[in-house]
Amino acid sequence: MNPDDHVCLCFRVSLRKIRTFLAVENPPVASLISECLSAGTGCMWCVPFLKHLHAQHQRGETPDLHVSPERYAEARFTYHKSNERAEDVVRDAQA
Repeated sequence: MNPDDHVCLCFRVSLRKIRTFLAVENPPVASLISECLSAGTGCMWCVPFLKHLHAQHQRGETPDLHVSPERYAEARFTYHKSNERAEDVVRDAQA
C-alpha cells in the first residue's frame, strides 16, 4: 500500500495517518488505534490489518501492508457480502 491509501475504508483513515499515530502515541495495544479517527470501529474489516501494523511498529519496523489498494477494497466488498474475511488477503498483506 502507498502511504495515502486507506486502511480503514469506513472512516477513510490512511496508512500515513496510522503510521503517524503509532509514532506519536506509541499505543501499548492495537485496539487503541481506534483513537486515530475511529479506525477499526466501523465494519471491522481492517482490524487484523491494524493489529499487524501495530505489531510491526512494536518491532521497530515501518508499518506497511503488502497488498494493492484495489485487492484490499475488493476483499472488503466480498467481506460485506459474505461476512467472511479473505484469509489469503490478510496473509499476503502481512507477508
